[in-house]
Amino acid sequence: MFGSDYLLSNISVKGEISNLKYHSSGHIYFTLKDEKGAIKGVMFSSYRQGLKFTLKEGMQVTVTGSIEVYERDGTYQIYARSIKEEGVGNLFEQFEKLKEKLEDLGMFDPSYKRPIPKFVKKLGVITAPTGAAVRDIIDVSKRRNPGIEIILYPAIVQGDDAPASIIAGLKELSEFGVDVIICGRGGGSMEDLWGFNDEGVAEAIFNCTVPVISAVGHETDFTIADFVADLRAPTPSAAAELAVCDMATLAADLRNKKEILNRDIRRRINNLRKDSAHYAERLSLLNPDARLKKRKENLLLLRDALNRAMESILRDRKHSMALYAERLHGLSPLLKLSGGYSYVEGPKGGAVKSVKDVSVNDSLKINVTDGYITAVVKDKQEA
Repeated sequence: MFGSDYLLSNISVKGEISNLKYHSSGHIYFTLKDEKGAIKGVMFSSYRQGLKFTLKEGMQVTVTGSIEVYERDGTYQIYARSIKEEGVGNLFEQFEKLKEKLEDLGMFDPSYKRPIPKFVKKLGVITAPTGAAVRDIIDVSKRRNPGIEIILYPAIVQGDDAPASIIAGLKELSEFGVDVIICGRGGGSMEDLWGFNDEGVAEAIFNCTVPVISAVGHETDFTIADFVADLRAPTPSAAAELAVCDMATLAADLRNKKEILNRDIRRRINNLRKDSAHYAERLSLLNPDARLKKRKENLLLLRDALNRAMESILRDRKHSMALYAERLHGLSPLLKLSGGYSYVEGPKGGAVKSVKDVSVNDSLKINVTDGYITAVVKDKQEA
């Protein structure tokens, strides 16, 4: 019925682009919506070459194509042959105006961004209590640090009540005393994520006393919360990785640093031992005891040398004395007396050397080897 209807085979629908996805195959998938309703759409790669601009979220367009049934899902959608740009969609326009306003107020200034604590003990999470986002955050956090405490604030993250719920979560978790807050949800359309584009939510994040990590949607999704938060994570899983320290990596890093420190300490000790040995050697050379000991050794050597020199001199003197004694012995009067000679003393005690030394009747003392003889001069005669 859809395929055979003439009107539905060539129809134009005006609306705002949402849930936009450029597939690797070249096809473009999107949702076309207005304030009353929405319809899914697809532009196959064969028609994409006629598209003169890049589609963006919130863009107001007119899509011309055919309405057909997608049998697998049992849904009807528009198969676009051409897309004409009409202007910026209402939500996107609101997003840009609020972004410009908050940026002018300085709420995106990097100087206001607080650092995320390196070692988080108590993690606050603001997200829906069910769904992939909270499971991913818990799984990643517990894997990285099994001992971490996770405080979940079960917030409404979609619809009109979402901003008030998010604001209340920020207030309650900051008062609870968590170290850091992850605020976010899984992916969705611009309408689904609109609660994070609220001015009140932006002010609550900016004024929060605890560092806030924004993790809204997928990597390509951007919200006002991302710009005002202290740190933006592309996904909830990435937010958990940014917030929670990996204890296994930390332990390995500590072991590595311990090994490096031990190696440095051992090298330092070896160097100090070498220096100590060198200084000990120098000190031994400068030590007074060692110098005195060296002087004593030198004195002993000098004493031995002196003794040897004195002994040598004494031997020489003894030898000379023996020679002199032998010579004196040869000249000794006693030796001559023993040979038959005698020694005559005059009356005055002196040796009689001449007849003139005595007079007749003088007493003389004649010394021989075994005594002396007293005689009287009877006569004298000069020869």
